[in-house]
Amino acid sequence: MPASVLAADYQRIVSVLESAGREGMRCQQLAVALGLQAVPAKVEGVRSKAKRLVERGWAPQMRPGVFTALAASAG
Repeated sequence: MPASVLAADYQRIVSVLESAGREGMRCQQLAVALGLQAVPAKVEGVRSKAKRLVERGWAPQMRPGVFTALAASAG
């Protein structure tokens, strides 16, 4: 299924993760890349969404707190 079936916030997260490449991103980096302030409330919101993407098979978690896109993790 294409990422276009996801809600807009989730599409943006997947897009940023895809651009990050194989090394993945921590939630604080992801929040900044999404144009959010790196304050705990915003970072935790991004973490929650990223974990939801992991649970639903859209983004793997490389190691605790580091997320990547499916295509990047396949290499």
